[in-house]
Amino acid sequence: MIADVHTSLGTDFYLLDEMLTEEDREVRDRVRGFCDREVIPVMNDYWDRAEFPFEMIPKFAELNIAGSTIKDHGCPGMSNLATGLVGVELARGDGSLNTFFGVHSGLGMGTIDILGSEDQRARWLPAMARMEKIGCFGLTEPEHGSDIVALETTARRDGDEWVLNGTKKWIGNGSFADIIIIWARSLEDGEVKGFVIEKGEEGVEGFSAEVQTGKMGKRAVWQAELTLEDVRVPAENKLEHANSFKDTAKVLTATRYGVAWEGIGHAVASYEAALTYAKERKIFGRPEASYQLIQNKLANMLAEITNMQLMCFRLAQILDEGKMTAAQASLAKMNTAKKAKQVCADARDILGGNGILLEYLVAKHLADMEVVYTYEGTDIVQSLIVGREVTGIQAFAPQR
Repeated sequence: MIADVHTSLGTDFYLLDEMLTEEDREVRDRVRGFCDREVIPVMNDYWDRAEFPFEMIPKFAELNIAGSTIKDHGCPGMSNLATGLVGVELARGDGSLNTFFGVHSGLGMGTIDILGSEDQRARWLPAMARMEKIGCFGLTEPEHGSDIVALETTARRDGDEWVLNGTKKWIGNGSFADIIIIWARSLEDGEVKGFVIEKGEEGVEGFSAEVQTGKMGKRAVWQAELTLEDVRVPAENKLEHANSFKDTAKVLTATRYGVAWEGIGHAVASYEAALTYAKERKIFGRPEASYQLIQNKLANMLAEITNMQLMCFRLAQILDEGKMTAAQASLAKMNTAKKAKQVCADARDILGGNGILLEYLVAKHLADMEVVYTYEGTDIVQSLIVGREVTGIQAFAPQR
């Protein structure tokens, strides 16, 4: 997005690199270098085979970015802007790897940081920061996605334990995570509560996970369907401050901020690939980039990327000031998901038939953006959150 080859390709058209601190730039460049060296050269193959690159986790850990803005327990305490830039670079490198990291660092560690007690934070975050323990976030269910507030997984108190029963779906990292956050409705008061399942080498009695197959996007990150049959969790593993769906929503608002930045990464990668291709590809004896229709398309793609960058940079400032609302996070996620998907589609069009080949990258980014468009709240759900803010009317209240 900013500096070196990215400046030469015009993806920092409004010179946003000049707004970065040295610390933010160092984090961005560290992750960018990692993606250029370790990720981009190999991830097409993993994506094609729908295999997760487990051997890359130790290299990932060396980046020291897990936990992002968390300031203690071995976490890096990065700025909100640096956290967004990390999302851009990881998505530019590979969307599957970015989702793996977002689930572990944003949803997993973020939930513990926001809703755990100090003892719980000290207990789980250090190993997760070192990526010795990987986290996941079990909220979505087979029958409840956009209406997850109606979740059916239950939690029953039994002495010094809670007993969990239910099924979760689309749980990133769920098949191999060590720290499994499960959201369930208490049979005592009907409220949604958060629990941590610690899966040791021998597993957890009553807990099983099956990797979902047949995906058209984000193929190298494993989502799983989780089944919980009388899974017993110690009472001290109930997250202290996770006592209602409003608490769950605090985490979702925070992670939608990160997903908004992710769309920029996919769009930048696709734009750069399309621009490079158009300059090199000869059509009717002249570069494809010399045709007016192609230049018009490239100009509009760049305008959308710049639009997304400016919105997310401003959102980072609002978050720094402690003023970011759920609607503001939703507007950014809605905007970047829609615009980035179109940029990727335009890039695929510029590449013609070659646009569907993995080696040219844009097909993978386009397929992955289809997933980004849906997860962390669909485009429609985000628009209704914004609509509620501007009208004062709840448009997606349950039918009575």
